[in-house]
Amino acid sequence: MVRTFEGGVHPYYYKELVRDKNIIKAEIPSRLVMVLSQHVGAPSNPLVKVKDKVKRGQKIAEAQGFVSANLHSPVEGTVVAIKPSFVCSGAKNPSIVIEVEGLGEEERMEVKENPTPQEIKDAVKEAGIVGLGGAAFPTHVKLSPPPECPIDTIIINGCECEPYLSVDFRIMVEYPREVLEGVQLIKEAVGGNRTVIAIEDNKPEAVEAIKREISNFDGIEVSVLHTKYPQGSEKHLIKVITGREVPSGGLPFHVGVLVQNVQTALAIKRAVKDGIPLYERVISVTGQAIRSPRNFIVPVGMLASDILEQAGGLKQNAAKVIFGGPMTGMAIGSLDVPVMKGTSGIVALPKDAVEPYPETDVCIRCGRCIEACPARIMPNHLGTFGRLGMVERALDYNLMDCIECGACAYICPARRNLLQYIRYAKAKSRELSKK
Repeated sequence: MVRTFEGGVHPYYYKELVRDKNIIKAEIPSRLVMVLSQHVGAPSNPLVKVKDKVKRGQKIAEAQGFVSANLHSPVEGTVVAIKPSFVCSGAKNPSIVIEVEGLGEEERMEVKENPTPQEIKDAVKEAGIVGLGGAAFPTHVKLSPPPECPIDTIIINGCECEPYLSVDFRIMVEYPREVLEGVQLIKEAVGGNRTVIAIEDNKPEAVEAIKREISNFDGIEVSVLHTKYPQGSEKHLIKVITGREVPSGGLPFHVGVLVQNVQTALAIKRAVKDGIPLYERVISVTGQAIRSPRNFIVPVGMLASDILEQAGGLKQNAAKVIFGGPMTGMAIGSLDVPVMKGTSGIVALPKDAVEPYPETDVCIRCGRCIEACPARIMPNHLGTFGRLGMVERALDYNLMDCIECGACAYICPARRNLLQYIRYAKAKSRELSKK
């Protein structure tokens, strides 16, 4: 039986642009911008200064506190600046700018033959691994739930429900054994009685590739889920696979579940077994406004302009470039912003796909956003409260339960900017809670 969740939408996925294109290594650019805050939690603290030489794999910034992540250089080069740089959100964040001299000799972490659960977690922390599905939450934190919340179920997220992107799909097709080795390490780190790899039914090649290798591993199963957005949402995966519901304000470990992305599993394998820290990742560079869409392995810190050039550049009709997917990503105002650990793709859309329409704040009371909302809240009211700055009223309507999937804005016939209003309300709520 193919399983799914209540709500959601069915956008056209446009995966055909890159789904059958092998992952290739991007050429190293002349300069990288290594942002110090590219994960949930405290920014990392620089360990280098201007004019310092760095090697590939060298730790150049250290985690500050438990919820933070180390940062490693993807290249050999020279630090030419430590300064604020623009990121995809439009904000300026402190960054280490490296002038690239080449790949050079690689520094690797210590590898232990039969690592203990704690040694696996330590290696993941040292490698600076964060959630590579987009959330960028430090992975060593996820692997360390409180003792009173033991993990009995591990879910590996291979759904990749976001339109256009085919990163996880290609990783499962091309590196299934390495993914499963990473899954095995996650099992050893946290325990658990059940391990499930969840894949949507529009990815039969990925299902086949994983099943072909899975006989070499004990206690890992594949669950094929209905293709629907946002099937890859953490809480909805848990509901579909286990029947458990993460409580409002709760986290997966509160119901005994750990969810990790397939690329994160791959990064864990390479860190623990090969000693390679997380300094590069796979992204899809796609969209109808890109001349030669591709799936690239890119170094963290590579600028969008350099990546797009290697995909043939933008077509003349390009109207919008998005970091991430079109449902949850952010449109960028400049191509001089760097890829970060959580960047899953770069999508360029033409003018005819970015239909201009008059901004409206008028809800026509159709209820479609409520039907589509997988969090079972009321986006119509939350959007109004967000636009008016009524944060306390929005909190009364379970504002923080919103997973920011964008299904409400996608389905709204009045074209209200619901997701933007809700994000604004959530940001204001966090600001007020700090005061």
